[in-house]
Amino acid sequence: MLNYEIDPDVLQPLVPAGTELDRWQGRTFVSMVGFQFLNTRLCGIAIPFHSNFEEVNLRFYVRRKTNDGWRRAVVFIKELVPKHAIAWIARAFYNENYVTLPMRHELRHGNEGMVQKVAYEWDFKGRKNRLELSIEGIPKAVQEGSSEEFITEHYWGYVRQRDGGTVEYQVEHPRWCVCSAQSSLFECEVEGLYGRNFVEFLQKPPASAFLADGSAVTVSKGSRLAL
Repeated sequence: MLNYEIDPDVLQPLVPAGTELDRWQGRTFVSMVGFQFLNTRLCGIAIPFHSNFEEVNLRFYVRRKTNDGWRRAVVFIKELVPKHAIAWIARAFYNENYVTLPMRHELRHGNEGMVQKVAYEWDFKGRKNRLELSIEGIPKAVQEGSSEEFITEHYWGYVRQRDGGTVEYQVEHPRWCVCSAQSSLFECEVEGLYGRNFVEFLQKPPASAFLADGSAVTVSKGSRLAL
């Protein structure tokens, strides 16, 4: 996860109806996230040849006030995957902005089996794009009130629909542990993939970069908000 501070005015037009931007210490962030889906199932059913695959996404953070308190959530700007069927399902079920591109990943382990380097690559318009972290040490629990907690502790998702409405879905997973990055790299055709407004912010060094250990994740069926 590479996390970049961004002008909230860039994100405001993308905020789904019924939600508002979520900030950490008054600052607004987007995150470039690379990860692997493993043993993936849709409604409990594994799709042949589509259970394990990479994803790289650009996301930001919102919240919604309910009778039970604030629901802190993510909104995806664009999600990259290597398989057409996955992108089609995500667009059909959630109206998420999935794009299919050739992708690959790299994991490098140290002598004790600990991850030392993680990288994701994808091809776009003849250019190789790369998201990379180098780390040392073991994952540790995130501290309360930290930026790592803000980035990882979001258990809802919101998606703007074509008619301007909003779909809400719940994401369930245990608290993740993280390792801070010793170094990071992000080489990307930002304007072509995400738009001119993101170039200034995603070409700067990230405000933070870390590796989360991951876990089993359950994503619920979405439901439309009554606005």
